[in-house]
This record gives sequence, C-alpha cells and structure tokens, in this order.
Amino acid sequence: MLNKTTNRRKFLQQGTLAGLGLCTTFSGAFAQHPPASLKNNIKQVIAAWPFMNAGPKWTPKQFLQQASALGVTGVELFPVEHWGMLKEYDLICAATKSHTFIRGMNNKGHHPECFATLRKAMETTAAAGFPNVMTFTGLADTSDQENGSKVSKEEGLQNCIEGYKEMARSAEKHKVTMVLEPLNSKVAENMKGHPGYQGDHIDYCIEIIKAVGSPHLKLLFDVYHIQIMDGDIIHHIEQYQEYIGHVQVAGVPGRGEIGDRQEVNYARVMKAFLDIGYQGYVGHEWIPTGDPVAGLQEAVSICDI
Repeated sequence: MLNKTTNRRKFLQQGTLAGLGLCTTFSGAFAQHPPASLKNNIKQVIAAWPFMNAGPKWTPKQFLQQASALGVTGVELFPVEHWGMLKEYDLICAATKSHTFIRGMNNKGHHPECFATLRKAMETTAAAGFPNVMTFTGLADTSDQENGSKVSKEEGLQNCIEGYKEMARSAEKHKVTMVLEPLNSKVAENMKGHPGYQGDHIDYCIEIIKAVGSPHLKLLFDVYHIQIMDGDIIHHIEQYQEYIGHVQVAGVPGRGEIGDRQEVNYARVMKAFLDIGYQGYVGHEWIPTGDPVAGLQEAVSICDI
C-alpha cells in the first residue's frame, strides 16, 4: 500500500543536499535476471522518490540494484549524498534537485535562495559529469511564507525571465542545463498535482525559455502534467522539439504505472520523441500501485522502442 502522507512536495522541499530518513524495509522481490539488452534508442532513467519515499521504500542500494538489473541508463532525483554509489552500478543521475516548486523563480522575494540553491546544484552536477538541474516557476501565492507574496502571471513571467537570464550564465559556466517543469494545477491529491503552481501550462514555460534565449534553459516535458493541463502531446513534442531538454512519464490519470490501464499511448509517444531526434533522457516518475518490480519491467519495455 502507498503511504499517502509521503509526497513529492515533501521530497522536493528537502532541497538538493538535505538528508533523507529512508526506511530500510523491502517488501518486494528484485528481478532475478537482467532483461535482454535494451535497444536504448530511448535513454531511460528511474526517479528515486516514488520508490524510495513512496511505494516500496527501497533503500538507496536496493533502488540502484533494481535500476541496474533493469538495464536502464540511470536514475533521477537521487539524493546527492548517495551519488558515490552510482559508479558502482554504472548509472548516472540525469536530473538533480534544486529549489522547491513552491518558492520558485517567479517571485523576486525567493530569488536569493533560488540562485544559491541552483548554483550549488550546478556545481555538484557539473563535478559529477551529469547533465541537468531541475527548476520551477513556483506558486503564484506564497504570501503565507517568509519573503513571500502574491504575483500575477505577467509579473511572474518577467521575474522568471530576469532570474533565469542570471542563472543561465552560471549554467553555461558549469556546462549543465536547467530544465523548467510545467506542473498540473488541477489535481489536488498529494503527489499527483500542485494547485496554485504558476507555470502550469506548457506555453507559459516555453514563453519564459524563448525570452531567456539560452541553450542552458530548456523544457522538462513531463507527459503526465502536460496531458492533464494541455493534452495534444505529440503535437506539443513536434511544436517545441528544439526546447525539450528532459522528459518524464507517468500514467494518466492517477500517476501510476504506464501500462494499458491509463490513457496515454506511451509507445507512440516515445516514437514521437525518436522522430524529432530527441537525444535526452526519459524518466519514469510514477508511483507504483502494484508490484513495483513488475511495473518497472513493463514500463521499461513499453518505452524501449
């Protein structure tokens, strides 16, 4: 059963270098044999929080063992303090945590902490030779928090453009890419949506990216969130192909497994990414509702086109 009180918000709020109190109990069986060699036309990675903080609550070692057994390229959102283990399993971390999606770049009151956290994440990511650092617009209203306030869509847009122009210089210096994620604001359930998030539509995030005009700020194309808010997934992939820097997937609705019990045809979506020549990573960021190993095996197979 899922622990519904442990959510993505809590995980991301902990920041890049925060320690995690991880449960060491494991209740499922690992794959006994690695799968047949993957085609690797799609470079797949697995997000840490659904399997370490929700779902089966695997330890860092158990999580990496499973990723390695699946034959994927790496992981994402994996705690920095455990990055030393990645080399043992020949895995990378394709996306690094930074500031929270609550206190984001859309509010100048949050710029100092966003800048500091992003710079630290960039330094750490560059030192490890990894590619991407995640970033967020933030909530429209943080007036209940320190240095918070309510910002309009237009004000938030301009603040993001100003902030990311500043941060793009650091990203260029470190040769890493910031990936800006649209999040759905419709779903109020823990781990599955983020009411009040300002960058909830893909066009809003793309407008920011275009205005900044740096190859070191790109779009994190989260199929789950974009399907909920905007739909028309393949058209959006084709329309914004030059701006896509990272991809994440999950089942719609519910943010569960990506098999035939949800509405997105992920094999066709992966074909669309291949058709545009996408060379980045695709992260499995879904919450297991059944056997996590079986779910991962099916998901990796679906995306391995």
